[in-house]
Amino acid sequence: MEAELSVIVGERLREARTARGLSLGALAGQAALGKGTLSEIENGLRNPNLSTLYALANALDLPLASLLGGTTGAEVSSPGIRTRLLDSTQDPGGSVEVYELLLEPGSTHESAPHGRGTAEHLYVTAGTVRAGIAGDEDIASSGGSLTWVSDAPHTYAAAGDEPARAVLVITRSP
Repeated sequence: MEAELSVIVGERLREARTARGLSLGALAGQAALGKGTLSEIENGLRNPNLSTLYALANALDLPLASLLGGTTGAEVSSPGIRTRLLDSTQDPGGSVEVYELLLEPGSTHESAPHGRGTAEHLYVTAGTVRAGIAGDEDIASSGGSLTWVSDAPHTYAAAGDEPARAVLVITRSP
């Protein structure tokens, strides 16, 4: 994550935490992070990975794009997965986030449950992807798609020996 994006994430995170009346310790506990780690993220001193950002977004009941400040082109990664925000919208009727995913072979990204009313729609653009609710994943190849309600743990992985690319659309209703 770029240094400038780290500052944006930190500012957005602090705004969301204080708007909800949460202390650093309370949010750190809800996101299963250390209080010092959260402080460093809020101050733009630490580059959180994708899993950490999702833990914080889920604890705050926010779309990930909110923490990214809606910054189109923002890239965040965790081992085996890289995401790039392509577009996002949010209004009282819900939110839509659009990401490009690059999945490296040999690694499975596990995602914690998102809030109620959240669904994911994955469109494979290259390679083959195994994704969906953990333990009940499906496979789709280039040109195919998968959809699931993401209020349970779910995973993403390149199925095979080649990297896979996909567009992920996350919809969230209030």
